[in-house]
Amino acid sequence: MAPDKRYSMEFGKKEKVLNYACQTYQLSRPNKVGAVMALIRECQPKTIQEWEEWYFVNAHTLSKTPTKITPESLRELGERLYEKITEVVIPEWQAAFSQLTLQDCIDYVHNLTINRTFDGFLREKSVVNDGLAKIFPDIEFEESAPELDHAGDIDYVVKVGNRAFGIQIKPVTARSNFGNYNPSERMKAGFVEFEDVYGGKVFIVFSLDGEIANQEVIEQIRQEIKRLKNE
Repeated sequence: MAPDKRYSMEFGKKEKVLNYACQTYQLSRPNKVGAVMALIRECQPKTIQEWEEWYFVNAHTLSKTPTKITPESLRELGERLYEKITEVVIPEWQAAFSQLTLQDCIDYVHNLTINRTFDGFLREKSVVNDGLAKIFPDIEFEESAPELDHAGDIDYVVKVGNRAFGIQIKPVTARSNFGNYNPSERMKAGFVEFEDVYGGKVFIVFSLDGEIANQEVIEQIRQEIKRLKNE
């Protein structure tokens, strides 16, 4: 049952720009504010006051050198967000707005629907057919059926005996720091549901120009295949 009261603040039309800048500059990632959902589940608070007090006592950044999170450090993140919006985002958007044409909008929708979909399809095929399928020739990689609940988050279902594990392929650029990628809570829930149904984990494979960028995932997949075969 959904709670009767919501504690989240409303920012109106400003919400979009705040969300865009916060995501773009990664100011709400676990390496900045900690693993908040894991923390609140550990806390199991009855009130928001209990949660806030517990958070500032226990929360640390999820980074190589963890630091304690304080009200001051959250304020610093807010100040950094304001600087990014006023000094970078607004000037960039103003320039884009002044140059935007009808043809840009027409081309964008066509490009998003046709060109980018085809690029993604080719990258996905390359990662699987030229990468994973050759590394694991005895395993069959099946495209996730679109009618399944998990299809939006899991691109391939890989059967091992009467069980299976999942593969999600995410494109990255050469400058991407995919080591800090953190799936959304909805996506994490989908992965857990998949594991409950199929018995195997879900692995995120990062594609860089059709190649596997996070090579360590290969060994992780190898160990998962071994586990599913032996259990």
